[in-house]
Amino acid sequence: MNPPMNAVTEHGHSCPSKIIEINNVTCHFACGRRALDGVSFAVAAGERVGLLGANGAGKSTLLLHLNGLLPGRRSKTTGEIKVCGKRVERATLAWVRRRVGLLFQDPDDQLFCATVFEDVAFGPRQFEKDEAQIRGIVERALERAGALELIERPPNELSGGEKRRVALAGVLACEPEVLVLDEPTSDLDPRGRREWLPLLAGLPYAQIIASHDLEFVLKLCPRVLVMSAGRIVADGVAREVMRDEALMLEHGLEVPESLRKD
Repeated sequence: MNPPMNAVTEHGHSCPSKIIEINNVTCHFACGRRALDGVSFAVAAGERVGLLGANGAGKSTLLLHLNGLLPGRRSKTTGEIKVCGKRVERATLAWVRRRVGLLFQDPDDQLFCATVFEDVAFGPRQFEKDEAQIRGIVERALERAGALELIERPPNELSGGEKRRVALAGVLACEPEVLVLDEPTSDLDPRGRREWLPLLAGLPYAQIIASHDLEFVLKLCPRVLVMSAGRIVADGVAREVMRDEALMLEHGLEVPESLRKD
């Protein structure tokens, strides 16, 4: 059976079934280093995809391209990136950034207001919502992120795990179609990592998750991409790709312990 030409997303928008399309994307920094080298792949609406690779493989550079934070003055990118069928370029950046929610590795990069409420409300306020609407959006986003009880707290008094939940709520409040997460479980204790699994699994968005936590990715993502030296060197079913010891070792990774026991 052929896939549908369009999919209706969480917020009722019609998008092509391939909600993210990356076609032969190459990125050079001003220093001459090639950070991405002919990257191509697509992500379907509602799909969760893990992005694996050793440090320096190009994962964060790729994620920053998905909502137009790169290229910048010190980089040059060729190829094509589409979000919901629309090309990412200067004229479409505001539209694209509304639809691609990016969660940075360090939540302090996203929290800058006096209270959690004000931080989460910052995005909806840019979309000309009235205050009654904003209150409802903020409360729903915090509830989905498991952080509603933090609504009046100052962000600088939160734990690292609480900050991550609030940063996620700030992204959800902007009602994106795609979530892009860079190391969402870094610096979390085992309980914190476990709590993020059902949280992300319960969100009905397409998700691209870059992580060194291979067990976390294995449990959450049916599909993985492996990056090395700016290239996609593997793309397939998570359990099959991550069980390939020769592939994993060649690209600075290891087979997850749970797969060794299978």
